Amino acid sequence: MAPRQFQPLEVNSKTGEPFLRLPSPLDHIIITPSRESDKPDIIRYLNDERVVRWLSGPPHPYLQEHADWWIGECQKTERKTLRELREAETRDPEGALIFVDHCPIRSIREIKPSGEEIFIGDCGIQRCLFDEFEGDEDSTKLTQAVEENTGKVTGDPSIVWCVGDYLAPSHQGQGIMSAVFSTLLNYWAIPRLNAHILRVYTFTSNRASARVFEKNGFHLVKTIQDWKEVKGVMHGLNVFEWRLSTSPSH
Repeated sequence: MAPRQFQPLEVNSKTGEPFLRLPSPLDHIIITPSRESDKPDIIRYLNDERVVRWLSGPPHPYLQEHADWWIGECQKTERKTLRELREAETRDPEGALIFVDHCPIRSIREIKPSGEEIFIGDCGIQRCLFDEFEGDEDSTKLTQAVEENTGKVTGDPSIVWCVGDYLAPSHQGQGIMSAVFSTLLNYWAIPRLNAHILRVYTFTSNRASARVFEKNGFHLVKTIQDWKEVKGVMHGLNVFEWRLSTSPSH
């Protein structure tokens, strides 16, 4: 049985791994913690031009050492969060659900009819690093924004959160990422992070990604032309924002 503090996560009865399942008709898709076995697929996707051309963060080419570091960092954060939840349960089994600083699940998986779970992408929510200031000649703006945001206590509703995601080319165009983000927003970010403000950054040429977030109530708040050169191509940046106070469904 899952600890109360894990709510609303389900727990796999065989492996003990927490997860969230997408609503029907996408209930064959789940979101889980990272796994060591994801590394070959991560390397494959992050070297695929159909994925990597929309991402500014991952190194290119994406090598085994990058996947080793990434999975290590993700698992460290996920395990720390789950440990905090278990400790809160031990301290007060009937206590209110606590706020935490991270989401312990981010890996998107398709469950095949055989029961095999295939890694198909990633969606992470973390404190914002304010990409819009990266190209600014005055680096103090970026430093100040990040320091202020990271210095806020867990559960502070003024924390600005950011979203990073990608999906395997084989699963794009099926509404999966929009449903994944909606699930993480409504079932974890709002109730367990106390998220009131989220930002997402997309290249101005990436309309598909923009639509994912527009469907979830994000609004375009800023466009920066000629923001940064990424992998030899100059890109503009769109800044989208969501606020709980103006969300029609909340």
